[in-house]
Amino acid sequence: MMKLLDGSELAAYIKERQAKQVRGLRQQWQVLPKLAIVQTSDSPVIATYVRLKQAYGEDILIDVEFYKSNEDEALTRIAELNSDDNVHGIIVQLPLADESRTDELLQSVAPEKDVDALASSAYFDAATPMAINWLLAGYNVDLQRKKIVLVGEGRLVGAPLADMWRNSGYDIAVVSEPSDDLKAIIQAADVVVTATGVPGLITTDMLRPETVVVDAGTASEGGKIVGDVAPEVRERHDLVITPEKGGVGPLTICALFDNVIRSARRVATQQDQEST
Repeated sequence: MMKLLDGSELAAYIKERQAKQVRGLRQQWQVLPKLAIVQTSDSPVIATYVRLKQAYGEDILIDVEFYKSNEDEALTRIAELNSDDNVHGIIVQLPLADESRTDELLQSVAPEKDVDALASSAYFDAATPMAINWLLAGYNVDLQRKKIVLVGEGRLVGAPLADMWRNSGYDIAVVSEPSDDLKAIIQAADVVVTATGVPGLITTDMLRPETVVVDAGTASEGGKIVGDVAPEVRERHDLVITPEKGGVGPLTICALFDNVIRSARRVATQQDQEST
């Protein structure tokens, strides 16, 4: 029988805990956590995730401000947000309209406010890798002595997750891009995490029974957000797999807001120290 790694269920518990933490920051320290999102692209995938973040912030009483501009205006806006003590987290929503300027904008975010942890000097753990760790831990998937294959080495998921797991001493193989060897590599895996944004890349013939599959890929196809796993994979009953919706995504938003709360708590602690 297929076992689903349901991130939505875990996210509900985390969300309840976060709401209590935010109430504490507001009531005890009068710190009102705030997240700023800077966007330059009109991608429908981006629009969906921005709406989800705004709704989540509203639910736990974190203010979420949204700024749409071109890259030059975005740099000016980020500088203003960096110096605003009332802003605790800043996201540069990727991809940019001009992707050649990605590093420039990401590196312009103050490290203590880089809650996506995409710049080289960020204080926090990247949100999606943190979400994947939470998801696997929540369903008692032990990565020790497992053969792990990570498909995709992008900035948002693959690269930081690979670093995180290598530092933990896990047996991990990274496939940066689709290749003729992909099937053989994945067939040898106990755990597969895919984050390429290539719809249907992972097909059912690649996966052994009982494989743990985490689909963290996102792409827009026919006006619908889809992952990397082909539809026929989800017809199998011998896998441990994230659902088509509600897998990594809900926990990624939780992890992002966890970083915002940590940033706001740091400000509260500083205020407390300055007043004593």
